[in-house]
Amino acid sequence: MGSARLYLAVAVGGFRRYASYRVATAAGVFTNTVFGLILVYTYLALWEERPGLGGYDQAQAVTYVWLGQCLYATLAIQGGGAEKDLMERIRTGEIAVDLYRPVDLQVWWLAGDVGRAAFQLLGRGVVPFVFGSVFFPMALPGEAAVWAAFAVTLLLAAVVSFAIRYLAALSVFWLMDGMGVGQVLMITGVFFSGMVLPLNAFPEGLGDVVRVLPWAAQLQVPADVLMGERDPWGAFAFQAAWAVVLLAVGRLLQSAATRRVVVQGG
Repeated sequence: MGSARLYLAVAVGGFRRYASYRVATAAGVFTNTVFGLILVYTYLALWEERPGLGGYDQAQAVTYVWLGQCLYATLAIQGGGAEKDLMERIRTGEIAVDLYRPVDLQVWWLAGDVGRAAFQLLGRGVVPFVFGSVFFPMALPGEAAVWAAFAVTLLLAAVVSFAIRYLAALSVFWLMDGMGVGQVLMITGVFFSGMVLPLNAFPEGLGDVVRVLPWAAQLQVPADVLMGERDPWGAFAFQAAWAVVLLAVGRLLQSAATRRVVVQGG
């Protein structure tokens, strides 16, 4: 119970930290709304030419756009979550202090990132999504059970997202710099998560591959559950499986990295 309270406090701290950046949050809301408008009209034109693309009608395509803008910062799809701080601490050697703490390193950073994600969802994600639902026809469910299942997929998506970024951050133990890794994380996050185009709309072959990768658990799976295009239990199993695998690999990599820590500078 004591450990649970500790990690809850870390999550609350992560929430409060990002809540203090009010101007940045307001700018993020404005940016996500503007980009949402651009993408919506692009999608509407595309779906006008290709009705039923990816198995979606226009209302579902619009819903997908605004959900993407809602989850963009929430899941740090382009990076910029806990991994950014972790990379810097590894680069400067401050990670040595973290390793002396009587806590689990991976769970500590996960808790902080969940707190960050919770704030980004409420502070930056909800407003663009509500804006979209007011001004555009969206395929939103009326059943509470669907919304509850969707909430579960969001939590699992946050864990998968963290696990991917945690692996990227740990690579700095060997690379000594996270700039290149951050760029790769940004490109893969945007493309493979479906931020540009729903993974369902990818060409056959490529689409079959990207839909089974862990990035699909971030946006595509929650979107399909919300719009009734996927069985919730199957979605939970897919996301949970990737979360367990990626966290386990992260723990193994963490063990290898910290077995013999080389702090930059000596």
